[in-house]
Amino acid sequence: DEVYLNRLTEELARYSPRFPRKRMLQFVFDSEWEQRELKQRMRHITHALHEFLPNDYGTALTVLERAAPSFGGFEAMFFPDFVEVYGLSDWDRSLQALEHFTKYSSSEFAVRPFIAQDQQRMVRQLKLWAASPNEHVRRLASEGSRPRLPWAMALPAFKQNPAPMLPILKRLKADPSEYVRRSVANHLNDISKDHPDVVLSLAEQWLTGKPETRWIVKHGCRTLLKQGDSRTLALFGYRKPEDLRIRKFQLQPSVISMGEQVEFEFELVSRKTELGQIRLEYAVEFVRLKGATTRKVFKISEGIYSEHARWYRSRHSFKPISTRNYYPGTHRLAIIVNGQEMEQAVFELQDA
Repeated sequence: DEVYLNRLTEELARYSPRFPRKRMLQFVFDSEWEQRELKQRMRHITHALHEFLPNDYGTALTVLERAAPSFGGFEAMFFPDFVEVYGLSDWDRSLQALEHFTKYSSSEFAVRPFIAQDQQRMVRQLKLWAASPNEHVRRLASEGSRPRLPWAMALPAFKQNPAPMLPILKRLKADPSEYVRRSVANHLNDISKDHPDVVLSLAEQWLTGKPETRWIVKHGCRTLLKQGDSRTLALFGYRKPEDLRIRKFQLQPSVISMGEQVEFEFELVSRKTELGQIRLEYAVEFVRLKGATTRKVFKISEGIYSEHARWYRSRHSFKPISTRNYYPGTHRLAIIVNGQEMEQAVFELQDA
């Protein structure tokens, strides 16, 4: 917003005395500013910085590096974005700047064109970053090279062959920072969508490690668990639910309108003395545009239960959300126990 951009221009003027603050603000708040989305605004600010900072790339970077510690978070990602757009011809200076900027915002998007341009050189740099004393820099080594990083430039080479990144993930698998460990888990989950056997082989090796590493393994296998992959379920101790059954399953109402919710309940019963280790989920088969369907799995609970039976109640809302569009038609909801569907019901979703 205007307050933020005023503060930015003030800070830039501290390190570049001739910086034209008013002209920069006029350039940024043009007639299309309100219509731009967040990443479009970031790129527009990047172009403005290039327009009004010194023409020499190294000199402009020095100004930005001095200003960067005063700004943080996603909204400050125009600092590394400047490197992404204007720094590909000056690797040495650019990599120094990306390492600096990621300490305050994140260079996870900006490193990707460098990886695409010279993968071998960047893998060497990522290995150096993975050994950094700074957790933000270590996280960059994993996050910036994720094969399926959301909203980011694709890395088809890593998607096809994740092997170059495995030594880096191995180094970070017991990192003291949860921030770094979460990135490693997300990286593994990305790989699992194209190379499940690679991730499962790592999981089998890493599960004997520290508790923090075991968390990485399970979180990194979450897509495989949701898919009901038998090898993954067995790895985490979920047996086939042959001695389990569902009783008194009810879903209501059978007809809802957009913005409403369905509620469902059931009893999970064991034929033995206890339920044991359970992963309980439900799947909704959504109607898509033109009548196609798509399935999404949601967790209800998981744990080791000593009782013979447990009662569950849950609900699923069809209130509008930004990440999913709803369409009228017949939907299906299924109860999943340890990867296997055991009960289902259908309901109609209508326009409000």
